[in-house]
Amino acid sequence: MKILMGILKKTPLFRNMEEDEINSALSFLAARQTAYEKNSFIFSLEDGTPTVGIILAGSVVIIKEDFWGNRSMLAKLGVGDIFGEAFTCAQTEKMPVGVLASEKCEILFIDYKRILVDTGVACTSYNKLIQNMMLILAGKNVMLTQKIEHLMKRSTREKLLSFLSAQAIEAKSHVFDIPLSRQELADYLAVDSSAMSNELSKLQQEGLLAFTRNHFELRT
Repeated sequence: MKILMGILKKTPLFRNMEEDEINSALSFLAARQTAYEKNSFIFSLEDGTPTVGIILAGSVVIIKEDFWGNRSMLAKLGVGDIFGEAFTCAQTEKMPVGVLASEKCEILFIDYKRILVDTGVACTSYNKLIQNMMLILAGKNVMLTQKIEHLMKRSTREKLLSFLSAQAIEAKSHVFDIPLSRQELADYLAVDSSAMSNELSKLQQEGLLAFTRNHFELRT
């Protein structure tokens, strides 16, 4: 329980909340924990409005598939991240995306809809949960805006440089690691993985960057 609480205290939804407040919130929100194997669906496309999921172990990817089964990745999330919050708050009838376990993971589900319909009398941390969720939704909106900026670039090279520049700025260093595999990065940028790998090699040969697997160094 101490390990679980340590993760939850770092989760944006429980920001500035004490342990007793978190325990009260978990009880009020009917929290339940579930394990998933790698490549299993946590939420599938067209599922009903989900509960909110908090990742306790492992990682998940948010995906979108078209009519022909072509898959694109919208985001990859790790320990402490949450998903399903936008669709829960919007009371979406069906999920427009899927959530897939990218490795064996543990998910804590909470029924955040109870916050939306209850007066808060049953949960002393009502206001904090509302405020934290607003910050989470705003942050996700910023992330999606940044992704759109990458995808608006015309070439694979421009998309890569846009993404890597943003990663360096976030890390506040020209040396950083990215949380995506090559295939995941290609899916995220909506480019062909082979073409992307070739472009990375060209950028390295030109001296603009150096990389080993997920470790990158940008050069001027």
